[in-house]
Amino acid sequence: MPHTARPAQKRFEPRNPDWEATVRGSFARQAVMTLIGAEMGALAPGHCEVRLPFRADLTQQNGFFHAGITSTIVDSAGGYAGLTLMPAGSDVLTVEFKLNLLAPADGEYLVAEGQVLKTGRNLVITRGEVYAIRKGRDSANPCRTRPMQQTLGTACMPRPKKVNARNQL
Repeated sequence: MPHTARPAQKRFEPRNPDWEATVRGSFARQAVMTLIGAEMGALAPGHCEVRLPFRADLTQQNGFFHAGITSTIVDSAGGYAGLTLMPAGSDVLTVEFKLNLLAPADGEYLVAEGQVLKTGRNLVITRGEVYAIRKGRDSANPCRTRPMQQTLGTACMPRPKKVNARNQL
């Protein structure tokens, strides 16, 4: 895992006894993650990791991962970190997020980490970071490219709509 030394994370207790299956099932249904080839990595209460291998069709004009792609995976990492703490039958929607683009996302793959900072009755505050991992670079000291702050809203959601092969409802 591409962690640098950080203070100990707050310990959270999930309110859904089936939280892991709920989160992984939701991620599996998220068509955009399949479209771009993202995979869920480490998952713990209040924490989620999303990994994305490099593909040329995910880049901008200079060959770096496009900022929209990096923001997509860090938004999902933060959202799923929040979902690990939601009660059964709930879902989570992003209310807002701010992403600082500190350096080009240049690597063989990206790792987005979402971490819950605070939970409330209706809102969850997360932070996220995206790392670009390159060959020959110590994975314990990756290129940190994008810190993010996010606010999530708790939503009681109906069952997901079925989408056919042509992406039609």
